[in-house]
Amino acid sequence: MAEKVLDLFDEMKIEPDQFTLSVLFNACAVLNNNRAMKIGKELLAKMPENYRNKNITSTSAINMLMKFGDVE
Repeated sequence: MAEKVLDLFDEMKIEPDQFTLSVLFNACAVLNNNRAMKIGKELLAKMPENYRNKNITSTSAINMLMKFGDVE
């Protein structure tokens, strides 16, 4: 299911909002493979600053990074 989430996102070519980012971060955390790491980190780098203050988005991003073993 998580793989389908990333496939669908790639097909849609949309700018994700805070809710879409949360779903994508969770999908990346579940997959925890090279593709998921690449997409997740790219999304995090492009995430608008005002989304960083949203609990659900930040929590999903932190969870993803923890699954990747990439929390400093």
